[in-house]
Amino acid sequence: MSQNRSVLITGCGIVSAIGQDCGQVLDSLLQVRTGVGPLKYLKTEHTEFPVGEVKLSDEEMERLMGIAPGTPTTRTALMGMIALHEALGQAGLSRDDLKECGFVNGTTVGGMDKSEQYYLDFIENDSRNAYISTHDCGSCSEMIADRFGRFKMITTISTACSSAANAIEMAADMIRLGEADIVVAGGSECITKFHLNGFNSLMILDHSQCRPFDAGRAGLNLGEGAAFVVLEEAGHAAARNAKALARLSGYGNACDAFHQTASSPDGEGAYLAMSKALKEAGLKPSDIDYVNAHGTGTPNNDESESQAMMRVFGQELPPVSSTKSMTGHTTSASGAIETVICILALRNGFIPVNYAFEHPMENGIVPNMDLHKGCRLRHVLCNSFGFGGNDSSLVISAVE
Repeated sequence: MSQNRSVLITGCGIVSAIGQDCGQVLDSLLQVRTGVGPLKYLKTEHTEFPVGEVKLSDEEMERLMGIAPGTPTTRTALMGMIALHEALGQAGLSRDDLKECGFVNGTTVGGMDKSEQYYLDFIENDSRNAYISTHDCGSCSEMIADRFGRFKMITTISTACSSAANAIEMAADMIRLGEADIVVAGGSECITKFHLNGFNSLMILDHSQCRPFDAGRAGLNLGEGAAFVVLEEAGHAAARNAKALARLSGYGNACDAFHQTASSPDGEGAYLAMSKALKEAGLKPSDIDYVNAHGTGTPNNDESESQAMMRVFGQELPPVSSTKSMTGHTTSASGAIETVICILALRNGFIPVNYAFEHPMENGIVPNMDLHKGCRLRHVLCNSFGFGGNDSSLVISAVE
């Protein structure tokens, strides 16, 4: 791999429970405002679970993107379009530019929201057959991309909750290997009944506001959203006078294969992912100024991740927070959403709060509960850990 091909981030876009663009998300973070609340858009009997829904109906998102009513699409794709529109605009990329640009999207449920709604119609009549082709993950990626033009290549990553982070890593590999000069990467995921019922069957949903790293934590709040970053080789960005927002200086992926869903007690996979990311970035643990933790609020994850972070950082643990207490756990999109949050923190000099934390857990880390403004952040670490122990960490660095 050619290590001299520096990977810059020249654009980003986001839609989540705490905002429909970077500006709104930044404001929510600085106001310490959670987006978790009662279910509104998903039609399910399980209304007892608070969630982090994007505050737009499908119809409102269609109007926002200029999509004609009745056009087959999915909530996952619609959120992806909104985030991609912002990322491309910030990077100053036109439709013609996309012909030389790759697109890597992370998602797991894909278009399952419409499959759930129209399953009986598929069986009983042909009125909804157009939605059959929108079900799989790849079709969502194509719907998102096709809204803006013809990309040079499109592919989809599906590794559960590390999907978007792995999409970013794959895009960076393409640039460093000289396979591309510019790649857009991230993820999109909507809440579905499959999603909600699946996590409920694992008994890891909290009936109240989730509390990552808290002694009384009882599970996660499911969320949804999308985010994309434009990754660009430094020389290519300079040639088109693109402004660099940040630099992706290192990343690591590891799989401890401890269990189908649970993390290992000593956090081996998370430890390896963070260690690899730091090594690739050429940094010491003490160089990290903030860690955006995976921090789901489940008893297992927070204990495992705490052990992993203590193994990496020892007694010199930097400020840590999980922003999932505000966005909800956006599963496959979380790595991209939290990457954008890290970029906002770097560029605006603040450390996000771990919302709702009250009581330290035994043998765990104590997250950041004070909104620190006016900070000079140089390097931040962003963690995304998936089922099966597929763990990824990104090091995002400030640019002069």
